[in-house]
Amino acid sequence: MRKIFLLVLNLVCVSTFFSCNTATPNEIFSIAVLNVNMLHGFASEGMSRQLESPGVKLVKGSNTQTEELPRMELIETKIQFLEDAMAKVKKLPRDGDAKDMVDASIALYEFALPVYKSDYLKLAQLYDSGAGSEQTIAFTKSLNDKYYPRFEALHQNLTTAGMEYASRNKIDVQWDVSTSPRN
Repeated sequence: MRKIFLLVLNLVCVSTFFSCNTATPNEIFSIAVLNVNMLHGFASEGMSRQLESPGVKLVKGSNTQTEELPRMELIETKIQFLEDAMAKVKKLPRDGDAKDMVDASIALYEFALPVYKSDYLKLAQLYDSGAGSEQTIAFTKSLNDKYYPRFEALHQNLTTAGMEYASRNKIDVQWDVSTSPRN
């Protein structure tokens, strides 16, 4: 019984290894480009709206009672998602056909993640501690002014590389939708 278990475990590991290395163009595109949608609104009005009017969550132990989602929790959740997404992108092949797109995706994550881990956590803390609107507005404006131009350039690089990759691999993507990272 133990030998059969070890054999099955070995086969699962080998098949998992090979399946990880043979991602389809659609999967590569999805991981490198589509997951970046979580950055929508970075250093712009979109993120400002999320922080000004956070969602709600269920009170622990209740099925009906809700409470405001702390901004720190919102940002920490976003950071975790982005770290996981970047780890997946870094596992993609960085040669041949996908190289430019994968490199552009990594560059975007490597730019945005430190900002979330520093400035956005500070801004969330200001909101959660009840700081005045003048303070949060000023901090938000400085954050947007400082980071948006570089973010937009990196986002455009990824969009261009993604369009080229999708075209070469006949991936049907609707690019004419408003994808400006500013909203």
